[in-house]
Amino acid sequence: MPKQCMLCKFDGSDAQVGLCTGVANLQKRQLGCDGPIVSVIGLGCMRMSNIMGGPQPLAGGQRDHESIATIHAALDAGIDLLNTGDFYGMGHNESVIGKALRGRRERAFLSVKTGIQRTFDGKILGMDGRPDSIKNFASYSLQRLGVDHIDLYQPARNDPSVPIEETVGAIADLIREGKVRYLGLSEVNAEQLRRAHATHPVAALEIEYSLAERFIEVNMQTTARELGVGIVAYGVVTQGLLAGTMRAGSSDPQLASSFSRFRGDNLQRNLHKVRVLEAMADEKGVSPANIAIAWLLSRGQDIVAVLGMSQRPHLGDNLASLELELTPADLALLDDTFPIGAISGSRRSS
Repeated sequence: MPKQCMLCKFDGSDAQVGLCTGVANLQKRQLGCDGPIVSVIGLGCMRMSNIMGGPQPLAGGQRDHESIATIHAALDAGIDLLNTGDFYGMGHNESVIGKALRGRRERAFLSVKTGIQRTFDGKILGMDGRPDSIKNFASYSLQRLGVDHIDLYQPARNDPSVPIEETVGAIADLIREGKVRYLGLSEVNAEQLRRAHATHPVAALEIEYSLAERFIEVNMQTTARELGVGIVAYGVVTQGLLAGTMRAGSSDPQLASSFSRFRGDNLQRNLHKVRVLEAMADEKGVSPANIAIAWLLSRGQDIVAVLGMSQRPHLGDNLASLELELTPADLALLDDTFPIGAISGSRRSS
């Protein structure tokens, strides 16, 4: 039985879909000084597709059904930020979201990343940030999603072959045309953020941020706050490392082969630090993921968290994080255990 949402006792089950009273109570935060107000937790939809190429069916081919039900349950619980990319499942992800939003469009804030080019077997070919390409990608996204505008549109990475001003300029054109509402960026550095913001106001920066990855605190967070840009944090539980699910090591061969932090001595050192998180969670009667999410949200009112959820049972546990209050002593212990650079191994795939 998943943990229930402390806001409304919603656990994500079929029987409770539509019964959540958290819609009015779920915390909201503003993205940027002049940006939109969205739920403090966003639904990361990536795992609803096989990012290596196509749909990733559950037994009986029910993945799309469960994905749509999860989106509906999230909306019922007051989560309005839906995060996707046009390259997730080669457009499959957007198509699933489009089906889920029929009759519910006004309840969702759609955040779409674009520009990453892949082969069908998942090999990354690079980033295409050319203005004509960006506008073309947006047209396909609008069609797959079945909507007349995208709320937050952002290049997934910076294309080093195209001045960021040109890429941003194309999105600014889409905003003027009413096809996009707000400009976002993803995984850029401070200098690129400044250049982009000088071209058109940036509402939000999507970037990895967690107890395990605090690199943005060096200068990115300061720059974003100076410019009035909100932070949309992903990787909050670091592919499960901070969720307390790897006591015996990673059981996912692809994860271990792709990220050095999940291999050998690196993993053992990292798991030793995670034990502090697990002990705190046990003491409070919550999950380690709850602690990791609550810590992230404590870092500032300009931060929202995107949590990957592809099945309804995860909703109740993640929503419970919103009622968890970490004491100054808790925060001090976590800061001492997880300083910048504490986790061994790279955050990038190898």
